[in-house]
Amino acid sequence: MKPIDKDIHKKPIRFFQYLSLAILVVMSLSLYLYSRLNKQLIKIDTLSDPVANPLMGWAPWATIKESNQPHTLVYANLMWRDFEPQEGYYDFDSFEKKQQLARWRQEGKRVVFRFVADEPGSETHLDIPDWLFKKMNGSGEFYDNEYGKGFSPDYSNPVFIEYHRKVIKILGEKYGKDGFFAFIELGSLGHWGEWHTHPGITPLPSADIRNLYVNHYVEAFPGTHLLMRRPFSIAKGLGLGLYNDMTGDPAETTTWLDWIRYGGEYPPEEMHSLSPMPDGWQKAPMGGEQAPTLSDEQIYDTDLEQTLQLLKQSHTTFIGPGSPYKVSSGNPLQYGIDQVMSTIGYRLYLDHVEMPKYVFTGGDVKVTLTFSNNGIAPISYNWPTRMYLFDKSGNTVSTYEPSLDLRKFLPGGFYNVHINVPIRDLKDGIYSLGIAIIDPITDQPGVKFTNKNARQDLILAMGSFEVKRLFSSN
Repeated sequence: MKPIDKDIHKKPIRFFQYLSLAILVVMSLSLYLYSRLNKQLIKIDTLSDPVANPLMGWAPWATIKESNQPHTLVYANLMWRDFEPQEGYYDFDSFEKKQQLARWRQEGKRVVFRFVADEPGSETHLDIPDWLFKKMNGSGEFYDNEYGKGFSPDYSNPVFIEYHRKVIKILGEKYGKDGFFAFIELGSLGHWGEWHTHPGITPLPSADIRNLYVNHYVEAFPGTHLLMRRPFSIAKGLGLGLYNDMTGDPAETTTWLDWIRYGGEYPPEEMHSLSPMPDGWQKAPMGGEQAPTLSDEQIYDTDLEQTLQLLKQSHTTFIGPGSPYKVSSGNPLQYGIDQVMSTIGYRLYLDHVEMPKYVFTGGDVKVTLTFSNNGIAPISYNWPTRMYLFDKSGNTVSTYEPSLDLRKFLPGGFYNVHINVPIRDLKDGIYSLGIAIIDPITDQPGVKFTNKNARQDLILAMGSFEVKRLFSSN
C-alpha cells in the first residue's frame, strides 16, 4: 500500500495562509500609499515686520493723550498718598480718571502697574498719607540728596507693613480678576518703588521683612505676573519676572544681567541676597523702561546694534514707561524703533500644517500644526486658541478649542500639535480651517500670528480639504 503523505492536508492551509498574508501586505501598502498621497503639507509664509501684539512692546504712560508708536500696554503709577487720603477710603475714581483706565480698556490695552510710597521730587514732601505718617510716629527719614527730596518710610515698621497689606489687598480685589492689569511691578519699597535707597540713608530691611511685602502682592494678585527690580532669592523661589529700568544702558544692563546669571549681593553688605535666574525668562516676563540717561538717538540709531544685543540677552517682553512713544512715525529713528519692535516679546507663527486632501470616512480630520516663535520671549499668559471650520462660501460651520499651552512655545523651537477636528456631521463639500488666539476679555481673536495672511480678523487661514463620503460614518 502507498504510504499516506502526511503534508497533503497542510498544503491548502498553507496556501490560504500565504494568500491572507499577501492580501494583508497589499492592503497595508495601499493604505500607506493612500495616506502618503492623500496628505498635504501646507507651508505658511512668515512676516519680518513689527507687530503690535498684546502683552508686549511699548508701554507708555497711561496719562498720555496719544502715542506716535503703536502700543498695546500702558504704564500706571499709583502714589499711596493719592490713593488713600483718609484711612480706609480708597480713591479709585481719581486714579482711574487720571490714568484713563476706561479709555484703555475700551481700546483693548492692558496695564503695567506699580504702587509707590516714595518718589524723590524737587521739594520736601510725603508720598505716604498724613494719617499713616502719624500712626507710624514719623518712623523713617526725610532726605535731600542728588536723587531729590522726599521721605523714606521705615519699611520694618509693623504699622506700615499692616496697612500695606490692606491696601494691596484692596487693589487686588479691584484689579486682580480679569487680566486687565497684566503685569505688576513690585514697587512699595525704596525710591520710585525700585527696591533701593540712597547710600546716605537707611537701607532696606532684611530679606525676611522684604518678603512680607512680596507675599502681600502674591496673595492679592494670584493670577497676575509679578516682576521685581532685581533677582532677589524670593523671586527665584516664586518664579517671578524681573524688570530693568535702565534698558539700553550697557553698564547698568550688564550688571543686571550678571545678577540674573550669577546672583550676588544687593545691598553689598547682604550676602547671597540675589539668586541666579538664567532661565527665569522662560516662565515669567522681563520688562522695564529705557534708560532715562540715554537719548532716543543713542538707543535707536547710533547704538542700535548694542541695544538689540542687550534686549536679546535680557529676553525683554515690554519697554515702558520710558519708550519712544513721542517719536513721530517716519522719523529717521523709525527704522531702529521698528527693529526693536520686531525683536522683543513673542512672535508666534505657524510654520506649516499637515492635513488630508480628502476625507472619505470617519468623524475626525487629523491635523498637525507646527508652531514656532521667532521672538525672544514666550507669550506671558496661556490665552486660549480657537479653530474655525469654514464652508466653501466662508461661513463658519463650527469652532473648536484645542488644548495647548502657548507659553511653552519658546523662541527657536518647533512644536508639533496633533489635533482631531470633529467633522462627523459635515455634508460632502470643500471646507477650510483657520486658527486664532483669543483675548479672554473680549472672547474674540486678539493676537496676530507673524504669518502672511489675507484675512483681516486675526484668524489665520490654514488650508482646505474635501469631504467625499464613501459611506455614512454613522
